Amino acid sequence: MALLAAMAAAQTKPPSCANCAVWNTPQQPFRIYGNTYYVGPHGLASVLIASPEGHVLIDGALAESAPLIAANIRALGFRVEDVKLIVNSHAHHDHAGGIAELQRLSGARVAAMPWAADVLRKGAVARDDPQFGTIRATPPVARLETIRDGESLTAGGVTVTAHWTPGHTPGGTSWTWQDCENGRCLDLVYADSLTAVSADGFRFSGRKDDPHGEDFERSFAFLEHTPCDILITPHPEVSRLWERLEARKTNPDAMIDGGACKALAASAREQLRKRLAAEGRR
Repeated sequence: MALLAAMAAAQTKPPSCANCAVWNTPQQPFRIYGNTYYVGPHGLASVLIASPEGHVLIDGALAESAPLIAANIRALGFRVEDVKLIVNSHAHHDHAGGIAELQRLSGARVAAMPWAADVLRKGAVARDDPQFGTIRATPPVARLETIRDGESLTAGGVTVTAHWTPGHTPGGTSWTWQDCENGRCLDLVYADSLTAVSADGFRFSGRKDDPHGEDFERSFAFLEHTPCDILITPHPEVSRLWERLEARKTNPDAMIDGGACKALAASAREQLRKRLAAEGRR
């Protein structure tokens, strides 16, 4: 009986997260541009878009990141209770884990694409997630709205637009908005992850629901054609955020790169090409 109990415990034990402690290293919050601020830990982005009437928060990082994000919002002089809307890039534990607690602290609406909304409500990893079996579940979100591709959401004085960008997960979502500083208005893009990463045995090629990689191609096309002055990504190093922040000490416009979205699409497409070629050799 003891052996059976141990086996059952092993089967229900959540996957380890070797990177979580490093990802959750505290980061001093800072202005990205205009009323857009970085409020996440060092390794996982969380972005606050502020207005006098209320704020929007994109991504909640890890479950253990929620207190840090809340503290960063307060350190900037804002109230967590004034966050009126929380949205997500994709429903994995490292980007959505803190959403339930941040919703509890703020009372905010939470909105997500249908696939992601189902995952967030259940607080479980979906079986059609490429990383099923290797990643942790997220704390369930009790009150959640389902949105559609291209829908614009307004909270307080902030409007963000959702763009379905599947591939990394079936419900991946990128977000766009415009922000202004000193009379200059720019287009900001929070682009969801587009890496073809999976558990062992999963194949991105030959899938009945996406036989030609059309999910990824749809997402690459979005990045190639959307107006993009400032790119932000869930893992900040992917968009060279820390390099740009350092460069801003001598160049006030270092955050701005009109070619960054196209470059990200090209890099992700090449990574997918290599992955599909490797699958073809198996």
